[in-house]
Amino acid sequence: MQYRTLGKDRPLKVSAIGLGCMGLTPIYGTPDAEAAIATIHRAADLGAAFLDTSDAYGGGKNEELVGRAIRGIRENVILATKFGNLGAQGANGRPDYLTRACDLSLQRLRVDEIDLFYQHRVDPDVPIEETVGAMSRLIERGKVRFLGLSEAGAKTIRRAHATYPITALQTEYSLFTREVEEEILPTCRELGIGFVAYSPLGRGYLTGAISSRDDLTEEDNRHGHPRWQEEHFEKNIKLVAPLKALAEKNGATSGQMALKWLLAQGEDIVPIPGTSRPNRLEENLRALDVVVALEHLEELGEAVDFRKVSGTRYPAARMKDLGL
Repeated sequence: MQYRTLGKDRPLKVSAIGLGCMGLTPIYGTPDAEAAIATIHRAADLGAAFLDTSDAYGGGKNEELVGRAIRGIRENVILATKFGNLGAQGANGRPDYLTRACDLSLQRLRVDEIDLFYQHRVDPDVPIEETVGAMSRLIERGKVRFLGLSEAGAKTIRRAHATYPITALQTEYSLFTREVEEEILPTCRELGIGFVAYSPLGRGYLTGAISSRDDLTEEDNRHGHPRWQEEHFEKNIKLVAPLKALAEKNGATSGQMALKWLLAQGEDIVPIPGTSRPNRLEENLRALDVVVALEHLEELGEAVDFRKVSGTRYPAARMKDLGL
């Protein structure tokens, strides 16, 4: 397994590709729990168990499943979870709230310490210094090892890092979503903060496995994402054609090619594609071994025009919670 280091002031070594655990509980349909647990076990076997969950996923059910899965293999896992994303209710970054949230996450995960603890969404009503200060006290108490932020803006990142060293920022980044390249990613690099890229496969678009909205089950929550709605879908699916062509040319799958492109954007970037099946996990990890000419990756970055992606990342009510 290949590894990368997140952060410079407080560095954390993780596998170069991690596992986003959100889909291990119902969100893109109803996954098989035993297959989900087998996926985590396989990640641990392969040295790629950088696991990412949140108390917001399934109202804590996701953390509970991850907790079940890592019993007996905790020493082989780098465990990340998040707090403060209340969905339609906004965000909560109050010190008393995050302290309770951490304790509840520890209980659900059945562990004594969380490796990487993120603020899932920034609370506009609480100074980031207060939130990060309270998060740092969790490190002093031995409940958390490293701190992270998710979907924070550049100014917030600077203020947070000045309060206590931030090891990683987690934000959406893929061939389809590249806004972070303008200000967020340069800020992280200036400060020595690692970047964890969620939805690196465009929530499925970049796998090349979906050709119709009929491929989604009725309970799949992508039906509620603007980019997957009928008026946007046909425009977006056409953007994947160059990816498929270049993947075939390089003897890779579309998903592997998309991950390879992302990995090539910097050694400080760690994608966390999600899957609930061991074979898909293995396919994603094989992206590390795919040999692709640099000119093909550059060509891919130009061929898949993110400026033409139709629809916002989230519904309007949730876009206001993003720090970009």
